[in-house]
Amino acid sequence: MIRIGNASGFYGDRFTAWREMLDGGELDVLTGDYLAELTMLILGRDRLRDPGLGYAKTFLRQLEGCLGAALERGVRIVTNAGGLNPAGLAAAIGTLADRLGLPARVGYVEGDALARPDALTATAYLGAFGIAACLDGGADVVVTGRVSDASLVVGPAIARYGWGRDDLDALAGATVAGHLVECGAQVTGGNYSFFTELPDGGRRPGFPIAEVHADGSAVLTKHQGTGGAVTVETVTAQLLYEIGGPAYLGPDVVARLDSVILRQDGPDRVRVSGVRGTPPPDTLKVGVTGLGGFRNSITFVLCGLDIPAKAALVRGQLEEAVGKEGLEFVLARTDHVDAADTEAASALLHVHLRDGDKTRAGRAFSAAAVELALASYPGCTLTTPPGDASPYGVFTADTVPQDAVAHVAVLPSGERVPIAPPVRTAAVPAQAAPADPPPGPAVHRPTRRAPLGELVGARSGDKGGDANLGVWARTDRAYDWLRGFLTAARLAELLPETAPLTVERYELPNLRAVNFVIRGLLGPGVAGSTRFDPQAKALGELLRSRIVDLPAELAVGPAAATTTGEDS
Repeated sequence: MIRIGNASGFYGDRFTAWREMLDGGELDVLTGDYLAELTMLILGRDRLRDPGLGYAKTFLRQLEGCLGAALERGVRIVTNAGGLNPAGLAAAIGTLADRLGLPARVGYVEGDALARPDALTATAYLGAFGIAACLDGGADVVVTGRVSDASLVVGPAIARYGWGRDDLDALAGATVAGHLVECGAQVTGGNYSFFTELPDGGRRPGFPIAEVHADGSAVLTKHQGTGGAVTVETVTAQLLYEIGGPAYLGPDVVARLDSVILRQDGPDRVRVSGVRGTPPPDTLKVGVTGLGGFRNSITFVLCGLDIPAKAALVRGQLEEAVGKEGLEFVLARTDHVDAADTEAASALLHVHLRDGDKTRAGRAFSAAAVELALASYPGCTLTTPPGDASPYGVFTADTVPQDAVAHVAVLPSGERVPIAPPVRTAAVPAQAAPADPPPGPAVHRPTRRAPLGELVGARSGDKGGDANLGVWARTDRAYDWLRGFLTAARLAELLPETAPLTVERYELPNLRAVNFVIRGLLGPGVAGSTRFDPQAKALGELLRSRIVDLPAELAVGPAAATTTGEDS
């Protein structure tokens, strides 16, 4: 096997994780994922200020404290921290190594950057074979720009086992392993619905390791003595994160998530097997970011009686002052009847304005809000002083033919190795969401009113303006109930904001799970969403908190089964 650890799930993750992973136990490769949709926007703005930037600067500081240890222990480093400038980061690492007196061989992958004059950034999600070529060329450190997140794990596995383009099942298995570790501690108990059941209460989960085997199967684990846990359920939670239908599209393979089998393989060890792969599409996903305009926000505190009327008064006054275009009002009824203090008696009126005109979204909007201080509803006050407008970004997804991208591995020797696109491709699999299951025969059985989350876990996230919401049951019996209960129609009842939107529903029986894709929930996405939970990270917990009729006979508590899939 090859032991591939992860030390970063995003730009800003635990700074000390690299050293913790190197010191915590045996590894062959240590990866770090820094790139999210919002991160590309941040790096794009960095590059506008200084063309020499565009990479994750934090990684250099982290590497300074652990490059020597990695070289001494033979641990190779693979990271997408190169962002928009992998060559620049590779050169900076070389300079760092020279200063430290370390003989580090650095390779990098390029070709993801696309010319889009109308965009701030446009990057294709490259595959793993460029990473493998750098490792085969002797690199101790491999830097990439925008590759698929899973490629950071798939690339080292290709280099270890010599997989070719037609080893689809092996590539698919490694892709699933890469998806599981890409978000760091989120697979070892971070952001986990049942965190109170973790040995340490979820205080400081360790970072994950994927032990990838020659057939693409893997065991998910973590270093002994670190916090959190690796269980079938923590792995299920991450597997459901930011996915769509059962066909998980990648640049090198399409991994079938409905084929995944999870089995507890010992304490803090979960075996991931059975993954089937099909040929990749003939196109690559392209992430495009741009500046959407300017935005500003103000929150009014509405205390006591007549809350709706007070909100309506503010709305009318602001619309008259600055116009209706781009204004958005959200009334959060946080107030309680007969409250004994001001905070408990108050609701919050969030007012957002998006506009291409910085003056209207900035000074004009702020002045209009301030002028209401003595001329609006009784008790008028704001949570903070109004500020100036700030630019916001938007993300859209596009595609480009695989053979239109110049994917190149630059070896430590300086040799440039072109990476040919896959010869065998297939049309993107149809992922039409099945209709809600037909209602079963009427069965009158005792129920109890309780939160849905007593029986199910959930994990949610964002993809541009869309959100995904994965819900899993803790036992087979609970899943039999869940798949009939949690239809798209029922979701609209429990989460009314989804009712007017297009909602796709997919069943993943091997995981005892149902996944929803909610189109347009997050508006323009990235930094442009004015939703209270702009990246839908809490959407799953909102659903779990809703009170429903649960079957009285279904037990509450940790899952009795330790396996999902064909053996459950």
